Amino acid sequence: MPPSDHLDTAPGAAPEQNPAPLVVAASLTAVEGAVLVLLALAEVVHLSPERVTMNVTTTAFFALCGAALLVCARGLQRHATWSRSPAVLAQLIALGVAWSFRGGDTTLLAVSLAVVAAVVLAGIFHPASTAVLTDDPTRSE
Repeated sequence: MPPSDHLDTAPGAAPEQNPAPLVVAASLTAVEGAVLVLLALAEVVHLSPERVTMNVTTTAFFALCGAALLVCARGLQRHATWSRSPAVLAQLIALGVAWSFRGGDTTLLAVSLAVVAAVVLAGIFHPASTAVLTDDPTRSE
């Protein structure tokens, strides 16, 4: 079995299991990434000649952010310590976006964004998740 990012692969030792809170956090992060990629595709479909620059840059932004979240979700699943910070940053940004959407017709969207971000943050900062995402030099790689 080839070693992977921060999994305990010492001879005779079984790889660490993914704690449930980390599985939930990684799954929701992947959903967020997929939604952003879908938004990028929707932006491509609705290209307009009057706003080409805005459409192209928005498409690129959504696609890159979505792809980055998908990579981070995979990293969380594999216990890669580097994936924790960008995933947390994305959730903090989502909380800010949720706050800006509060009130009026976008309240449901705001609540949904805030709940997902809070669940992901709770999953990442759960003690069981922190234990497998900690950069511990005494662990085998």
